[in-house]
Amino acid sequence: MRAVVYTRGGDPSVLEVVERPVPEPGPGEVLVRVAVSGVNPTDWKSRRGGTAPPGGWQIPNQDGAGVVEAVGVGVDAALVGERVWVWEAAWQRPWGTAAEYTLVPARQVVRLGPASFDLGASLGIPFLTAHRCLTAGEAMPDRINAGAMEGRVVLVQGGAGAVGNAAVQLARWADATVVATVSGPEKAQLAAAAGADHVVDYRQQDVVAEVRRIAPRGVDAVVEVAPGANAAIDVQVAAAHACVAAYATDGGDTLTLPVRPLMGPNARWQFVLVYTLTEAAKAKAVYDVAAAAAEGVLRVGSEAGLPLHYYPLDEAAAAHAAVEAGAVGKVLILTTDT
Repeated sequence: MRAVVYTRGGDPSVLEVVERPVPEPGPGEVLVRVAVSGVNPTDWKSRRGGTAPPGGWQIPNQDGAGVVEAVGVGVDAALVGERVWVWEAAWQRPWGTAAEYTLVPARQVVRLGPASFDLGASLGIPFLTAHRCLTAGEAMPDRINAGAMEGRVVLVQGGAGAVGNAAVQLARWADATVVATVSGPEKAQLAAAAGADHVVDYRQQDVVAEVRRIAPRGVDAVVEVAPGANAAIDVQVAAAHACVAAYATDGGDTLTLPVRPLMGPNARWQFVLVYTLTEAAKAKAVYDVAAAAAEGVLRVGSEAGLPLHYYPLDEAAAAHAAVEAGAVGKVLILTTDT
C-alpha cells in the first residue's frame, strides 16, 4: 500500500510517500481501506514535535473515512464491506489515515451509512471536541440530540473554524440559540451558513454589547478558541452556571481570570483535549455525533460553512502546510479512488 510516513519531527518536508505492506488486523482490530483522510491542527503539531516517532515511523492524521476490508478475532465479521468513519487512528499508534489502509481498534470505527466520505473524514476530532465543549457545563445537558439545548444560549468564539463550525451545527441541532464571533464578512457568511442565529464581527462590533443585546441574562456555554485573548469578554457574558470550554490556545498561552466576577455566578472554565477525555465522555460524543450524521443534520462544504480543500496522497505535505498556515475550512487528502 501507499502511505505517507515521517520518521523524524519537523516541517511538512519530513513527510514522504512510501510503499508498505498492508497490515493484518489483530484481535479487536479493524482494517479500513481509506478513501478520504482529514487533516487537523493536532496532526501537524504532532509532526512538528521535534523527536522521532516512538516506533521509528508514523503515518499521520487521526480522522478518515472508507470501507472495512477485514476484521480481527473478536470483531463482528458483518462489518466487512461497511462504509465507516474512524477517529483517533494515530493516537498512540503508528497507523494514521494518510494511507491507502489504516488499522484501528474496533471501537474507533463507526458506521457511516450513505453519508459522504468527505463528511466522515471531517467528523472525528472537530465534532468530538465540539461535543465536549457543549456538554461540559452544569447548565448544559451531557448528551446532544434534537431539543436537548432548547432555551440555552451558546457563544461560539471563532465560528468559522472547523471546531467552531461543528459546535454551531451540533448546538443548532439541539435547538440552542447560537451566537458566533468571526473576524470579517467572509467568515460571517460561513458561520451563518453553518446555522448560527447571530454573527458578530469582533473587529467591527462590541462583542459584549452585542451578546448582551441578544441574550440579556448571558450565555450558558462558550466554545472558546482563544481563551487568553477573549477572557475579558467571556467573563462579561457568562450567565449563572455558565461554562467556558477552551479547546485551543489561539491568542496566547497565558490566561488571567478575575475571581469575584466568576465566583458569583458559579461559572466554570473547562479545558478540553479530546485525546485525553474520559472514556465515558468520549463514548457519549461518538454516539451523539454518529446519530447526528445518521439523521443527516451534519454537513460539510461551502454551503455548510466549511469549504473543502482536496489534495492527493502525493501532496500530503502541501495539505499539512495548508492547515499549518490557517486554511479556512477542511483540508482533505484523497487516498484512493474509492
